[in-house]
Amino acid sequence: MKTKVWFVTGASKGLGLALVHALLHKGYQVAATSRKLNELKAAVPEGSADAFLPLEVDLLKEDSVRKAIDATRTKFGEIDVVVNNAGYGLVGGLEELSDAEARTNFDVNVFGALNVIRQALPHLRAQRSGHIFNIASIGGFTGSFAGFGIYCATKFAMHGFTESLADEIKEFGVKATVVSPGYFRTNFLESSSLAVPQHPIEAYKAVREMQTLHESDIKGNQAGDPVKAAEVLIQVAEQAESVLHLFLGPDAYGLAEKKMEQVKKDMDAVRILATATNLDK
Repeated sequence: MKTKVWFVTGASKGLGLALVHALLHKGYQVAATSRKLNELKAAVPEGSADAFLPLEVDLLKEDSVRKAIDATRTKFGEIDVVVNNAGYGLVGGLEELSDAEARTNFDVNVFGALNVIRQALPHLRAQRSGHIFNIASIGGFTGSFAGFGIYCATKFAMHGFTESLADEIKEFGVKATVVSPGYFRTNFLESSSLAVPQHPIEAYKAVREMQTLHESDIKGNQAGDPVKAAEVLIQVAEQAESVLHLFLGPDAYGLAEKKMEQVKKDMDAVRILATATNLDK
């Protein structure tokens, strides 16, 4: 069976880095991107020139993304699996986060991924095969985290456009999966990956408590193993029949099930009232 070519963004740390290590160990060909090429090369010292292509890419510039896609195809001949992993966390109440802080989070987490999809799809459509993984979060399925409203909104966006994308590209033999990890022991909660509000409003006690919980208690104590998460992604990519929604971790499963139960409860509570809305015949 032909070895697939993977294109992974945000690959110098976290789940992206764990995935690149796992792929290279298994003999896949991998193109990986980072904002800083030196950091990526230092993080993947075992990457051979034959199997590994490190790329410095600004995901917010479509021309930079296009050049990375072209370089990958020039080196490996094609791209089979695209992983939109790049992104960062943002904690802060909706009132205290500025317009610029919110838009920057959307630029990276949402529009950066869309730039990759836009540049990769012509090639996947032409070869009539491929798989796009969009790494969202369990916070993209349930937003019940005080202080994470904007971050959750970016990940809810990924859920929405991945569901539409899957329907748009299935006629070309291309698949799409939105990935919703729970808490994994990566550097996601480090200061380099979790932005905080420039002008916090101390009246928001629930927000400050949630911020402290993530920065102090959860950080470094996450139960999830990113190496095992990477293995799941690889196995799902190799399945003949894929899934559209991939929840990672028992905590993600628990939170998703709780959300679905709450939605069902809310629907049932007002079902008669809320469904009596059609025009009278």
